[in-house]
Amino acid sequence: MTAFRALVRKECAVLFASPIAYAVLTTVTVLTSILFFEHLRLYNQQLFLYASSNMGGFDSDTIPDYINLRDTVFYPVMEQLGLTLLLPIPLLTMRVFARERAHGTDELLLTSGVSPATVVAAKFAVTYGFVLLMMAVSFVYPAGAIAQGGLGLSHLLSVFIGLSLLGMGIASIGLVCSALTQSQILAAATTVGLAYLFYDFGWAHTFLGPEAAGLFDALALHDHFARFAEGVVSLADFAYFAALAVAAAGLVRSALEWRRLSG
Repeated sequence: MTAFRALVRKECAVLFASPIAYAVLTTVTVLTSILFFEHLRLYNQQLFLYASSNMGGFDSDTIPDYINLRDTVFYPVMEQLGLTLLLPIPLLTMRVFARERAHGTDELLLTSGVSPATVVAAKFAVTYGFVLLMMAVSFVYPAGAIAQGGLGLSHLLSVFIGLSLLGMGIASIGLVCSALTQSQILAAATTVGLAYLFYDFGWAHTFLGPEAAGLFDALALHDHFARFAEGVVSLADFAYFAALAVAAAGLVRSALEWRRLSG
């Protein structure tokens, strides 16, 4: 446990010493705020137009179904942010293992008596923690605006959970790619490609039968995070992202074990 805490402190120091971390944090925060407020503006515009067409007034019981936060705000924001996360998170994960491998410090770490499992646990914990921090900071202004308006704050929490799980899912892919190369650029590019490939297999339905298409959809990132836009927090979706994290950690640990034995 002492080694784990020491590695976590080290990873946090390295992470926040890099301008990439601040650039990613700022970019995602700004984009999230812009997207939320733009779609909230469209929602309010729809309410205004409906009120104008009804002699200047309405009450909440008479608002038609097509004017709702899910379709106007939560779902489009999740779709846009989901695709947006495919770029900044690979920039965050590309250096986690590849940087140490390029500088040769991974061999020193692996021969110091610290187990590969501890190294993996510390690096994954810090990376996932940063993803949660990034999403939490990004949701401060949208949460404040929605809470003041008396709108769907619980639904917004569901959106936050969905996007956080998606971010950690992309990070899992990125950490595997970073562990398999010493080139940070290659790690980032490979992560973007694989994350985009696994994001949605809808494009492959034309070439697959119904059973195969269903199997691929079960492996897609999009299908497991999109339901959170509807306010549905499913144990099955949590299990999917947990399984992805466990599989990624296992692959990275195997890569480190092989490097330690071959080195």
